[in-house]
Amino acid sequence: FLLAFFAYLGIWVLFDRFGNIRGWSLAEVSLCFGVTVTAFSLTECLARGFDLFSQMIVRGDFDRVMLRPRATIVQVLGSSMELSKVGRFAQSLLVLGLAISWMPDITPLKVGIVVLMVISGVFVFTGLFILGASVCFYTVQGLEVINVFTDGGRELASYPVDIYGRGVARFFTFVIPFGCFNYLPLLYITGRASGFAPMYALAPLIGMLFIVPCILVWNHGAKHYLSTGS
Repeated sequence: FLLAFFAYLGIWVLFDRFGNIRGWSLAEVSLCFGVTVTAFSLTECLARGFDLFSQMIVRGDFDRVMLRPRATIVQVLGSSMELSKVGRFAQSLLVLGLAISWMPDITPLKVGIVVLMVISGVFVFTGLFILGASVCFYTVQGLEVINVFTDGGRELASYPVDIYGRGVARFFTFVIPFGCFNYLPLLYITGRASGFAPMYALAPLIGMLFIVPCILVWNHGAKHYLSTGS
């Protein structure tokens, strides 16, 4: 809880000094931060098995998983649940509640969109954890570069992606869809969306589809798993 609290305190100090970041207010960035960290902390609690999957490969435990009459992805998903992340989850919920209360013209519909944003974020981060675990089918040990998109992605997505420049914003919207679950719907909630505004509100649903190719990559890796030879 304290670790996550000081991460948010850094944002508060930044805004206390500069007032805004590229026109985004503290309330708006707090909403972005709250959605992202809430989604990430839920993913850490529920999908921790994929983050630890390399240990399962090294010990040969995945051989037993392959023999059981259940989908491998379901078994790995349930292999570990890290409740120590509940502190970060509680802190992010607190920030999220404050951010919603600070937003002008908040409506039940917009609150519902915020909930959808969090759910979509869980799908996106879970997909990234699955991709990271899938690499272990070929490398045995996990690759640290995956943390650029998991832990690093959490930090990056704590702010609206348009502050990073057009190229980065497009990559983290259309390739890895962080922007779909926080930036685009945030435009709708804050009234910044123009043209097809309702489409911005539905962007989290598109972000959820990211998990589909991730599962396909997992299934391909599991199909070509060669066992430990035990």
